[in-house]
Amino acid sequence: MGLGIGRKLGLHWWLLLCFSVSALAADPPIYSHAKHGAIKGYDVVAYYSLQPGDDAVKGSDEFTYNWNGATWKFANAKNLALFTLNPENYAPQYGGYCSFAVAHGYVTSIRPDSWKIVNGKLYLNYSRFSFKRWEKDMNKKIAEADANWPAVLTVCEERGNCK
Repeated sequence: MGLGIGRKLGLHWWLLLCFSVSALAADPPIYSHAKHGAIKGYDVVAYYSLQPGDDAVKGSDEFTYNWNGATWKFANAKNLALFTLNPENYAPQYGGYCSFAVAHGYVTSIRPDSWKIVNGKLYLNYSRFSFKRWEKDMNKKIAEADANWPAVLTVCEERGNCK
């Protein structure tokens, strides 16, 4: 009887170890550049005042906020204040990873000028080319990415194609 309990406990510890290692291997939930911070240091709040096709607005080291494991930068105190009141309202979809990539089951970096706001949500893409491909079938790509997120953060390790 004691041996059976030991095996069960051993199995539980083994499963816990496996899940812990896989959690450590996953990409972080927010795309963050080592030097520039979340979404390469661009101001996520500023996107909501831009017109389609406008260039993204670079954040400043003077206006930063740590949220969800990443440093977010803002162009001014007003945008910083808006973000701190409701970060989920401004944070990009899929942690700021490329929306097209997430739709296809992997994660990669973004180009801050490849963006679109859809139904009040910010979507970023790796390049203008991937943005155009994403935009052609946007609703389908959003649905696919929604289905893949956040599991895609660990899938990249298995496929060996993390950023």
